[in-house]
Order: sequence, then structure tokens, then C-alpha cells
Amino acid sequence: MSLWLLNHFSTFTLTVVTVGGTVVLAVAGSVLLRRRYPSLAQGEHNDMVGVTLGMFGAIYGIILAFVIVTLWTQLESTQTIVATEATDMALIARDAAAFPPPVRARLDGALSAYVHAVVEDQWPRMRAGRPSHGATAGSFQAVYDVLQSYEPRTAREEVFYEEAVSQLNDVASQRRARLTMAEQQLPPLLQVLAFGGAIVLIPLTFLYGMRKLRIQILFVASVAALIGFSLLLVFVLDRPFAGELSVSPAPYREGALAQYWKP
Repeated sequence: MSLWLLNHFSTFTLTVVTVGGTVVLAVAGSVLLRRRYPSLAQGEHNDMVGVTLGMFGAIYGIILAFVIVTLWTQLESTQTIVATEATDMALIARDAAAFPPPVRARLDGALSAYVHAVVEDQWPRMRAGRPSHGATAGSFQAVYDVLQSYEPRTAREEVFYEEAVSQLNDVASQRRARLTMAEQQLPPLLQVLAFGGAIVLIPLTFLYGMRKLRIQILFVASVAALIGFSLLLVFVLDRPFAGELSVSPAPYREGALAQYWKP
């Protein structure tokens, strides 16, 4: 469900719905409770409610901060993995210039097939939360086959061959790491703490009585907006390959790999 929302709605729309919806529900709940129990406006229990609200708010804030920082770090790590894999592929493409024309042509063909498979086949699968190792397995093995069947004849070719093999091994490592990151999501326990904490904290603000209704609404709405925006960050950062803030496949189309996308 979360992947469908991220892939079918803009971040702005999700912001309006999440933050706006949280604020509207919180304000409505506060007003209804105030009308049901008019004595809350006198603030008779504000001391106890204030202490409880402060304690819960501190604990919940620490949990949200931990979750958001973890997800942001995960997103940055995924971007680094993608950029590194694309860079290693580009270096192999450049090293291929030192090989004989027939070998270079075969290697370019295999590299082209692989980057196209990553962007056109595997990337949509990762956005949908269903990464497949087999989507690029054949084209990736083809690159290995070209290098394994080639025997360097000169010292110059030997140097570039060793570099190409080393970079291809790095690509294999980054490819596996990328697919692993595509399967990652926030553990259920942290999801319960993040979203369940909001269900506990926001209603507590209803009990903090203020004589003027406007001040009460402003207080409740401010807390609800902050929590709603924090939950939005958790929601959009949880899946690094889905939504507008997702990792882009652009590195596979740039630099030395751009030659494989020319008409």
C-alpha cells in the first residue's frame, strides 16, 4: 500500500493529506472533547497533563529522530551504491578501448545490454518493491563471459584487462548491495513506535486545558503538524527506490555510459 501511494501521488499531495489530515483530525478531536467536557478549559489537571505530555513528547521525539536519521542515512548509502556501480561500469567501458576491436565490440554490447536491463527492467521492479536478481543476471554474466574468454597479448592489454576484471568484481558487489537495499524497509516494531506514538501523544494535547479556544486550537494544531510532518518523512524515506525522493537511475545514462543510450 505504501509503495502504491509513493509511486502514484506526488510528495506535495502526500504532504497535504498527511500533515493536513493530522491537523484536521487533531483539532476536531480537541474541539469535540472540549464541548463534551467544558471543565477541561479550566486547566485543573494541567500540571499532571503537562508532566505526562513532556515525558511522552521527549521519548517520542527521540524515537522519531532516530528513525528519520536512520532512513536518511540509508537513502544516502543507496545513492552511493548506485553511483559507485555506474562509475565502475563506466571505467570498464573506458578500459575496453585498449582491447582489440572485436573484443571491444563484444564488451560494449554486453555492457549496453546490462545498463539497459538495469534501467528499463530492474528499476521498475525495485520501485514496486519486487527486486529480481534474475532481471539482469543474464546480461551481467555476458560481461563476465567476454572478459573470461579474452586472453591479453601485450603488457598494455594485460594492465587494462586486470583493471576491468577488478572493476567488474566491484560491480557485482555493488549490484548485490543495491538489490538488498531495494528490499529494506523499516522494521515492524519501529513502525509501531513511530505511528503508534502519534496516536498516544496527540490525544494527550486535548487534555491540556486553555481558557481561550483559539489558543487551544493553535497549540493542538502545532503539535499535530510537527508530528504529521515527521511521519511524512518516515513514510517517504522508508523506500529508497519509490516516490519522488527516490534514488534515480540517471548515473547509468551519464558519462561513458551515455554512448549506450544514443539512438
